[in-house]
Amino acid sequence: MSRMNQRILCGLFAILTVSSIAVRADKPVIRIGIIGLDTSHVPAFTKIFNDPKATGDLAGFKVVVGFPGGSQDIPSSRDRVAKFTSDMKAMGVEIVDSIPELLKKCDVVLLESVDGRPHLEQARPVIEAKKRLFIDKPLAGSLVDAIAIAELAKKNDVPWFSSSSLRFGPGVVALKDNPKVGEIIGCDAWSPSPLEAHHPDLFWYGIHGVEMLYTLMGPGCETVTRVQTGGGETEGGELVTGVWKSGRIGTFRGLRDGKHDYGAVVFGKKGIATQLGFEGYKALDEQVARFFKTGKPPVTAEETIELMAFMEAADESKRQGGKPVKIAEVMEKARTAAKPK
Repeated sequence: MSRMNQRILCGLFAILTVSSIAVRADKPVIRIGIIGLDTSHVPAFTKIFNDPKATGDLAGFKVVVGFPGGSQDIPSSRDRVAKFTSDMKAMGVEIVDSIPELLKKCDVVLLESVDGRPHLEQARPVIEAKKRLFIDKPLAGSLVDAIAIAELAKKNDVPWFSSSSLRFGPGVVALKDNPKVGEIIGCDAWSPSPLEAHHPDLFWYGIHGVEMLYTLMGPGCETVTRVQTGGGETEGGELVTGVWKSGRIGTFRGLRDGKHDYGAVVFGKKGIATQLGFEGYKALDEQVARFFKTGKPPVTAEETIELMAFMEAADESKRQGGKPVKIAEVMEKARTAAKPK
């Protein structure tokens, strides 16, 4: 090959390389809309997604629009929505007055309303618009609404998932895959579990510990038994025991009195291991980002609905004075109620 031809080829290669870099640099950003600006998750998630130095799964996103929402009968929503809305404005996020207006300006949606009760009606227009959707905990304010969300998404063929950030903490994930533990035959998980008058007891905050329990035990719980204490001078606590198909036992301890923290112990065929503490939001946001790009949820709808049924069965056990309650019966009752009339 002559020197002139070599120079021509080198020049063409340089042009193509610069062109490909330019194309990558101009790749459209995936625009995120947030519904519900009444939780600290909102500014925390926005800072992670809007980080100009983000790499890997988190690269290529931007929170661009938000709808404040808010629930007047829950102080932790009503009294915080103005502040978090102001925080979002300060970060350059446009604020709109309705969900339909938000959907015109985004590609994917984070449903962050701290109150689970409006989630079904807030998720409906998103699903009908065929936009991928992450729903922060709790998925809904009732098992019936949770099932209705899952059915609506299935009918419209829209990918979605819901999760607590505790599920994806590196320490929790490491427990699940620890070769020194081996096959997990039992787990005790715990988290703060304050009560909120408008939600079933564990839906409000105990769900964090239940998510860890299901992360480590997997689905397949058959019966649930619950003990609750509290009243008078003590806030008490919760102890919920689940028995899985294989005879494995998993427990959730809800903390109200004493120190509040998160953690889990796994009992394996080879060893026992423990994880303590909250590990931040980044691991969850990485999963959300990957989901938004691929449409593949990291948690199945079936597992999420079962853990919601676990919490509903715990409430039913409480109503029955601590008797064991079958998850299948709770699920069947809720599915019947969720069917369109």
